[in-house]
Amino acid sequence: MSLQGRHLIDPNDLTLEEIQRIIDLGLNIYHHPAQYAEICKGKILGTLFYESSTRTRLSFESAMLRMGGNILGFSDAATSSVQKGESIADTIRVLDDYADILVMRHPREGAPKLASQYATVPIINGGDGGHQHPTQTLTDLITIQYYKGEIKNLKVAFCGDLLFGRTVHSLLKTLSRYPNISFVLISPPELKIPYHLKSEILQNHDVEIIETHCLETYMKEIDILYMTRIQKERFFNEEDYIKLKDSYILNKEKLVPAKEELLVLHPLPRVNEISYDVDDDPRGKYFEQAKLGVYARMALMALLLGVVESC
Repeated sequence: MSLQGRHLIDPNDLTLEEIQRIIDLGLNIYHHPAQYAEICKGKILGTLFYESSTRTRLSFESAMLRMGGNILGFSDAATSSVQKGESIADTIRVLDDYADILVMRHPREGAPKLASQYATVPIINGGDGGHQHPTQTLTDLITIQYYKGEIKNLKVAFCGDLLFGRTVHSLLKTLSRYPNISFVLISPPELKIPYHLKSEILQNHDVEIIETHCLETYMKEIDILYMTRIQKERFFNEEDYIKLKDSYILNKEKLVPAKEELLVLHPLPRVNEISYDVDDDPRGKYFEQAKLGVYARMALMALLLGVVESC
């Protein structure tokens, strides 16, 4: 089935076959960028970022510019007509005529889904509250495939904020659809994975889920360690944040018992949950992960716009 003209709101909008098409195309673009330098000439990406972002917004902009397209939009709701009371529906109706494809980040869960109901051009969810972040999931998956060769037979540990972490929620839901994947979920009791999400995964997929508060316990066994920051912006009061913000700090010493082929990933930005001494460890791939995210987003937009066939 063609991806042209479709929206991407939730990772489950894509079949595993469609995800693989995006990954394969992204890696082909990564290895042969000159072949794709003009495929979006004349196309415009609209960026609607109601919530602050560095990597997601700039990686989308970089992706479109690398394909010869142009960009317009806003990176702060305060600089848009939202401050005048304009609704999402009206913003989308207008931007729909200005751009060929739109990416939206919003602090309210479900906002990109609402936007897609008013758009005739593809809408991409760039992150909605603590809900979903499908293009970060594509970034994570292209990184896993690049370094592991395939996405199966893996024990994946998630560490940090598993309650509000939309990157964790998206990747957990998607990885659970792959063969022989098991999870170790490491968090303080206050930031455990939402019960409904855990129940959904266990009900729909044959996976093992281990929950623990200790980072070191399963270090010898895991194939991927996905670190996340404790998100200050998701807390209602600073006291609770201060209490939990330093719950986990990964350093080189803690990696001593880990496998040589372990991947340490992080959606970034980091605060202090990964020490700088891990940057020099060959297992730390979070900056390479951010780089590969540009190519995943190039592939996604190229397929949604119908300017290229999948590999």
